[in-house]
Amino acid sequence: MSTPHPPQPPAAAQGEPLAARPPAAQGEPHAARPPAAAEIGIFGGSGFYAFLEDATEVHVETPYGAPSAPPAVGTLEGRRVAFIPRHGARHEFPPHRINHRANVWAMHALGVRWVLGPCASGALRADIPRGAFVVCDQYVDRTSGRPDTFYDGPEAVHVSAADPFSPVLRDLLVRGCRELGIPVRDGGTLVVIQGPRFSTRAESRWFGAMGWDVVNMTAYPEAHLARELELCYANVSLVTDHDVGVEAGEPVSADEVRRVFGENNARVRALLRWVIPRVPDTPDPQCARALEGARL
Repeated sequence: MSTPHPPQPPAAAQGEPLAARPPAAQGEPHAARPPAAAEIGIFGGSGFYAFLEDATEVHVETPYGAPSAPPAVGTLEGRRVAFIPRHGARHEFPPHRINHRANVWAMHALGVRWVLGPCASGALRADIPRGAFVVCDQYVDRTSGRPDTFYDGPEAVHVSAADPFSPVLRDLLVRGCRELGIPVRDGGTLVVIQGPRFSTRAESRWFGAMGWDVVNMTAYPEAHLARELELCYANVSLVTDHDVGVEAGEPVSADEVRRVFGENNARVRALLRWVIPRVPDTPDPQCARALEGARL
């Protein structure tokens, strides 16, 4: 597949199919976009399948197939927001089957420039309690075989992943947690595993011995694909349990993850509602210029 050209915001009416188009100028103000466009994107995780009230579903066509669900586009505190449940509206896509390229491409096709990706995670450290939010600044990819780039040639494009998360969004997330009284850790390393199985005790102990803080199955390649399309992205890891290698913890189960994530749902919704109106109009240059110097 040839090198993709990121799409511009759509010109179709709400409800009409939207296809990828050539990019618009980076300086285009969000106020000039058509009604169906959005500027901030949210990927919902386990148990988080809807967010916006009075939202309109927008059908987006991508070169990579359909996203996990049609993006729901609406307005929150005067900002246009798009929401996609990454596992699907009925949690029909396990972690290794999520079409991350279609999801991220759909966000960009709608004009999104900022993306927030909350996800349920297991703590790899005993001092990170259940219910804490970890606003990570690094990730480690331990997945296998997932399509994780838009640039399959013939042009060589090498996008830096040195600092994978937007410092602007990270700062807002940390400030929001503190303002709302949510236990938060500023910074940390997220290791992303293939799933759908959970870690063995040996794997979990190895992750902790490496100094990594939380473990999850979905943040990669979502975060890097956003960077390849010059979207500013941040992860907030919602700690549901201690992984099995932490102080001889009990093996995690899907039921336990869902239960604790349900308890976190109200808090992550409140956090997003705090953050969204404070997201700047102008994208973070670290993300918005990610392709500068990346092409060989």
